[in-house]
Amino acid sequence: MNGSFTPGSAVPASRSCGYLPLRETAVFQPLEIIGSNRRGAGLWFRINWKNGVEWMSSSNGAKVGLWIVIAILALMLFGSFLANVGLTAALVSGKGGSADFDQPQDQYPEFTEVWSYGYGEKKVVRIGLQGVIMRGRQERLLGSDPDMVEQILSEIRAATLDEEVMGIVLEVDSPGGGVTPSDEIYAALENFKRADEERVILVFVRDLCASGGYYASMAGDYIMAEPTAIVGSVGVIMQTMNMKGLGDKIGLSSVTIASGENKDMLNPFEEVNPEHLALLQELVDSMQDRFSSIVMSSRGLENDDLLDGRVFNVGQALEENLIDGVGYWEDAVDKMCELLDVDDLYMVRYVREMGFWDSLFASKTPHVPSFNATLNPPRFMYLWKP
Repeated sequence: MNGSFTPGSAVPASRSCGYLPLRETAVFQPLEIIGSNRRGAGLWFRINWKNGVEWMSSSNGAKVGLWIVIAILALMLFGSFLANVGLTAALVSGKGGSADFDQPQDQYPEFTEVWSYGYGEKKVVRIGLQGVIMRGRQERLLGSDPDMVEQILSEIRAATLDEEVMGIVLEVDSPGGGVTPSDEIYAALENFKRADEERVILVFVRDLCASGGYYASMAGDYIMAEPTAIVGSVGVIMQTMNMKGLGDKIGLSSVTIASGENKDMLNPFEEVNPEHLALLQELVDSMQDRFSSIVMSSRGLENDDLLDGRVFNVGQALEENLIDGVGYWEDAVDKMCELLDVDDLYMVRYVREMGFWDSLFASKTPHVPSFNATLNPPRFMYLWKP
């Protein structure tokens, strides 16, 4: 072979590789590095995540392979060092101690205003309501981000406390979510308007404004949706799984010690009790009554015939008075100018400043919902689930 070797080709039986002799048909598939020294001695090795570093070489190439392995280990050690330095810096800067604020941040949230749109005098804040409306923190490498509900409430609170802010553009793209979080956002928006009677809220629907997203939108003075949007799904849903049949087949059951006959409702390993369903249906109906009354009051509807969980395209929604207009972003801006009786707006959005280490280690990990019938009980939801 004259010291040459092609990755992926068979390795001669006379050479040795790693911890075991190679057969003539052995083929290297993982990461392979080929090198040679001045005398033409060949060096081949691969990194196998199961067996470690496997290498083969002629007698003069072994030292080169050793140095390459040492270099790789040194890089890994350096990366670990950076991570530890970042963690220490984050803790010192306030992750693990008291931050240097001159006022309570939940009561008086502080944001950096980013100029977003327009050159006018009256200030308007853009606030996004996107995704499933649920409480829960987004974990990242160092620490975690606030849950989306608290983030939205903080932005609304900041706008409410700023006397210069005369309007909010609520940009909605949500299928809804939890009953309580949806109601909290609706109430916060109502508080924003009560603080100053001249303030207005325009809801701009990007793609979807359903259930809890529509509930929160009822605080808006005007609802504009893009031509392809979906609106509606006024209703309450509660779902769970019953695994009684599966448990009987595999010999799995639950043992429950409860203080009353209704404490163990919807136990997934027991037969569904009709009396329990009736009790829960009463709760669902009461939450639906609240949802319907808010929609009817806000939209001026005479009855709740259409508020049965169905969704509408924008043409239907406009005809049934579930929205006020159809258009794109520029149309929404023009409408906000009209509502505030101005020719132009000064529109901003809120961002939280991040330090160097926050930015460096802000790699987010996706939240994967886990099924746990005990720790994740069924919830009452204002949620569209097609």
